[in-house]
Amino acid sequence: MTRRVILCLALAPVAAFAQNRPLRAPDIHYDPSTMAHTEAMLKLAGITRKDIVYDLGCGDGRLVITAAKEYGARGVGIDIDPVRIQESTGNAKQAGVTKLVKFRNEDLFEADIHEATVVMLYLWPSVNLKLRPKLLKELKPGTRVVSNLHDMGDWAPDKKIEADGHPIYLWTIPERPADK
Repeated sequence: MTRRVILCLALAPVAAFAQNRPLRAPDIHYDPSTMAHTEAMLKLAGITRKDIVYDLGCGDGRLVITAAKEYGARGVGIDIDPVRIQESTGNAKQAGVTKLVKFRNEDLFEADIHEATVVMLYLWPSVNLKLRPKLLKELKPGTRVVSNLHDMGDWAPDKKIEADGHPIYLWTIPERPADK
């Protein structure tokens, strides 16, 4: 064998390991929404087949998979943990919705989310607050933002419901002065 082939074979396990490490430490631990919360979040958002649903911190992908399967919506799940992305991709294949959803191993604070018509969150309060300026800056007016359990500080929700004792919040990205 040539040196190049031997070097490639020797480095393959290192490259595979590097692809399975998170980009940085996750901001929160993995805690999936229950199916009752998932269904309530999608209903509160008023999902239709015209929507592009983004789930920031998508975990196992259940929100975008359910949006695709039940409503025909397209979806994008973003998670910093590559293990969650692999799990989500497998779950989408099993649900038969791979043509409607995709999963990206990215940092939600750096991800391009501008095409979303709905953004789903199940993060911690501090992460919601840190994410709020990005949502307001990058999302189009009229985009709906739904959060399971945690609010956005002094940004009053348009609507709040409860599902199994959990509050679920809905906000709509407002028009900006330059948009008028």
